[in-house]
Amino acid sequence: MAVSEIVFWVSLFLIFYTYFGYSLVVMVLSQFFTDNRKIEGHEPKVSFLITAYNEELSIEQKLNNTLSLNYDPQNLEIIVASDGSTDNTDEIVKTFADRGVRLVRVEGRVGKTETQNQAVKQATGDIVIFSDATTRYDDDAIKNIVRNYADPAVGAVSGRYEYYNPTGASIGLGSVLFWKYENFIKKSQTRIKTITGCCGCIYSVRRDLYTPLPADIISDLVEPLTILEKGYRIVFEPKAVAYEETTENTSDEFNMRIRVITRGMRGLLYMKKLFNPFKYGFISFQLFSHKVMRWMIPVFAIVAFISNSLLLGNMFYDVMFVLQVVFYLMAILGLLTEKMNIHIKLFSVPLYFTTVNVASLISFYKTMIGYKAVTWETLRK
Repeated sequence: MAVSEIVFWVSLFLIFYTYFGYSLVVMVLSQFFTDNRKIEGHEPKVSFLITAYNEELSIEQKLNNTLSLNYDPQNLEIIVASDGSTDNTDEIVKTFADRGVRLVRVEGRVGKTETQNQAVKQATGDIVIFSDATTRYDDDAIKNIVRNYADPAVGAVSGRYEYYNPTGASIGLGSVLFWKYENFIKKSQTRIKTITGCCGCIYSVRRDLYTPLPADIISDLVEPLTILEKGYRIVFEPKAVAYEETTENTSDEFNMRIRVITRGMRGLLYMKKLFNPFKYGFISFQLFSHKVMRWMIPVFAIVAFISNSLLLGNMFYDVMFVLQVVFYLMAILGLLTEKMNIHIKLFSVPLYFTTVNVASLISFYKTMIGYKAVTWETLRK
């Protein structure tokens, strides 16, 4: 077998393992474990923390949604942490003061992670739930999250993203499909022992376990990892649902992915001790398979494409090469038709796959040169 053939098959295997093999492994392993202990009616004091920057179009609806949730108001503290907002966000929040909503304004535009750091200092709940201003929660979301804390071994709980795609945008449909796949993996992981990261707009931690983090790393990945390091578990709660609208164009998704992946890469460098398999075992396996290899997919894909091109002349490799070319052409067509406001479902997966993986390549470069993504911009106008 030629070297190019070996390289092609290895790269193909790594892509398959990352997207399908790993999920199959955790699914099979999860069948040998029982569900985690949950106690209905366990209702500790909760601090519901909404981090916002210039969310005047969303914050009123968000607060009305939060105040309507099915949880004892005597045990619910609602805090809006404003990261130096320059629009009417703060003024709108103040109109809810008589309903128990508290505004914590953080000056200096310090970014989401540092804003959370400062707001948690003022929280009084036993459990802190982190949310975004654009996210709508299911009525029983808080109850379904906190029932997991009846188990003293649980230090953090993540809810479930449900993205919806009102415009039918191809990139949005790709996001919907990806998060259904991601939720499936998290559900299997949590049955085995623990997940290693949470859904940013619906996750929670025990307040006394919270660790202030550097501003340039992503909190919904790294904060749970600090809790794992302390010896606690992270649980995925599929019945705690948060609904969020997908991005409407590839450019917004691309820029958002670069920011998120760059912060994620810096976060794993910050928590690199967890990659010691002799000490952290299954956690190390999850981080490597579910995070590092996911970010390496563009490298595997490029190697597969180049090595395949060196094998042309054999019918099988000719077909494989054509399939790759067609796949990437579909991504390009998806981008072009999007610009004409034409949405074709067939292009959604190739477009999303290509967008995310090009973003991973750029994020890797930015991480290597020391780039720090601290702040974010509101996308939905």
